[in-house]
Amino acid sequence: MELRLATVGVLDKAVLVLDALEAGPRSLAELMATTALPRATAHRLAVALESHGLVRRDALGRFALGLRLAALGRAATAAFPLAELARPALEALRAETGESVQLYVLDAGGRRCVASFESPSELRTIVAVGTVLPLDAGSAGKVLTDDGSTRRGWAESVGEREAGVASVSAPVLSPDGTVVAAIGISGPIPRTTRQPGRRYAEAVVRAAAAVSAALAARP
Repeated sequence: MELRLATVGVLDKAVLVLDALEAGPRSLAELMATTALPRATAHRLAVALESHGLVRRDALGRFALGLRLAALGRAATAAFPLAELARPALEALRAETGESVQLYVLDAGGRRCVASFESPSELRTIVAVGTVLPLDAGSAGKVLTDDGSTRRGWAESVGEREAGVASVSAPVLSPDGTVVAAIGISGPIPRTTRQPGRRYAEAVVRAAAAVSAALAARP
């Protein structure tokens, strides 16, 4: 049992290093400051991750995320069919609304973006695939936690997670009626208005229903 706990501790610290590098390359001193790990521990973990291709050094010798993570990300995406299944509906929703469209699932104590299609407008919201956002702010969080605000079939938020941004989300349902994901659009308030549901809810609900139907039609 002690060995198992020690191993988990090392893994947790290694993930701390990877999380710190998500924001960009960091020197050893910056890595220590971000992770609060001792110098020897931070260096040992970064070098060990480097040997596995999960971390690399940039031209300045700083630690950065390794290219092997890109291959692992592609493999993880391929193993998660919902994102690909939802693509046609998400692209159609972006074309109809002109706003950025995202697909979220519950993960890591928050909502993880598993598909993202940016608005063609110069002023737009950007959420990268893989990003984990909080559940207590934003319309997608309301949908995934089923906080009661989605009885009408959708939820909206205005400036909750980020000032100046509004969103509308609707649930993707499994054949048994369980909420498995949230589809949402987000954009600047000057375009979405402070009542984004009035403008976009019908389109978002239709897109979510299309994905739910596609899930139900799978063999």
